[in-house]
Amino acid sequence: MRRKTNIIIITLASLIFMGCERVFGPTEADLSAFREYVYRIDSLQLRTQFGQIMNDDTTHDDVRAAVRQCYMDRIGTNHFSLWLTRMGIDNDADALLAWLQREVPAAGLDPKAFRLEEIAQDLNVVHLLAFDSLGIDINTLLPRLDYNLSQAYVRYAVGQRYGFVNPSKLLNQLDYNQESNGFMRLFDYEVTAPEYTEVVHHLLADDRMGYLRQSSPNDSVYMKLQTRLSTSTDAAERRKLAVNMERCRWQLKKPLANERMVLVNLPSQQLWCVCPDSVINMRICFGKTRTKTPLLQSNITRIEVNPDWIITPNIIKNEVSVHAGDSAYFARNRYYIVDMSSGDTLNPTHVSVNQLQSGRLRVGQRGGAGNSLGRIVFRFPNNFSVYLHDTSNRGAFDLAQRTLSHGCIRVQKPFDLALFALPELEEWDVERLRLSMDIKPETEKGLQYLEEHRNDPRPLRLFNQHAISPTLPLYIVYYTVYPNPETGIVEYWSDPYGYDSVIANAHPCLLR
Repeated sequence: MRRKTNIIIITLASLIFMGCERVFGPTEADLSAFREYVYRIDSLQLRTQFGQIMNDDTTHDDVRAAVRQCYMDRIGTNHFSLWLTRMGIDNDADALLAWLQREVPAAGLDPKAFRLEEIAQDLNVVHLLAFDSLGIDINTLLPRLDYNLSQAYVRYAVGQRYGFVNPSKLLNQLDYNQESNGFMRLFDYEVTAPEYTEVVHHLLADDRMGYLRQSSPNDSVYMKLQTRLSTSTDAAERRKLAVNMERCRWQLKKPLANERMVLVNLPSQQLWCVCPDSVINMRICFGKTRTKTPLLQSNITRIEVNPDWIITPNIIKNEVSVHAGDSAYFARNRYYIVDMSSGDTLNPTHVSVNQLQSGRLRVGQRGGAGNSLGRIVFRFPNNFSVYLHDTSNRGAFDLAQRTLSHGCIRVQKPFDLALFALPELEEWDVERLRLSMDIKPETEKGLQYLEEHRNDPRPLRLFNQHAISPTLPLYIVYYTVYPNPETGIVEYWSDPYGYDSVIANAHPCLLR
């Protein structure tokens, strides 16, 4: 039966490559059994049908646009088909279908998005020569099959290599800020855009199936989630896994194997200090839903002990300014007001609401006990004035839901994080850090120093700030399913910002 298929397609391929209106093809003996099919192949109808398919395919989809352009570039030549050869249907067509039928569901994707059922039906018609029995015009089926194969190839290769949704466009169009008259930037990773030209180039290459097979992510997190997906029968769990597998596809800077780093996963409400031979874990508090903590990658560059908290303008406007003139409020919170133009410290009694909201005054909180930043802050370059820090409200870490801050991340074990960031500290430097953070010293020298200065009127300031060199990579990520860095076990968490639903609703190929 495959020989019959090849005779028909040889005729079609000859027609396409030679540019004849009709092809009288192989010998009369070869074609006698198939004449009624062969002589229905018409180059004009084929070209018209290809043109009609492309004209009808007007959806705003980057994959369709890339494939459409590929055919537009070729339809004026004698080689516009991508899946037909002089020997018949290219073996790659069957190989592509077999690969996608197996790998699409395994990747948490929907076979309908790749038109796999339509491709299988059309290939079956061609292989069985069932045009008459099904009332199908060969000049309609072959262009449709060719086009659907190309669409499926490019959609899978691009999606698996770059992701099926663009997180920057998606997550940075969620929260509108009336004050700034624009959307808040919630996702600050640099994401590599899909290379459609590269994928189309491989679509046209001899080893296109080899390229396709290498398109799946080799990320260890992706593979663990995929393994879990293969054993799950629960629809909600499978959807959750599929959404997090999508996050693994995005081409952005991710934690490397054996990298010494700090990893913060917001849905797990955890921070991990990771190095090749050990992991330190601690709870975090992070941004409320209206003041979300941004997702980003940076490097921790320095620590500051007993820092002053310089209050951000939006907090001054929304929370501090309502207490204008109330000197007791400012004294109780150890706030001070500075005129930024003169550097003068102002009496809170004489400062009005309008002055506080003008942007010309700085409001800070003195460092030490009771400071909102706690006893230590970890600085890293970013576009949001956020940082990791201690807190004076230690009870917050006992809460089940810890979305409490204005965007910064409070850490449960700041001293442990400091030692992780500064592994080369000498013993006395570690003691100085303990003393400065009001932590009980552990050495004779530290105990003696504390005793000698017990009656000092001011807090101990033995350790003020320290540069971190080399800088320490920091990743703030958002996974609702993720292998615990300490145990390797895949764990599930809630979706505090609702990003899973946003991604699922925008995903064109997600398993439904």
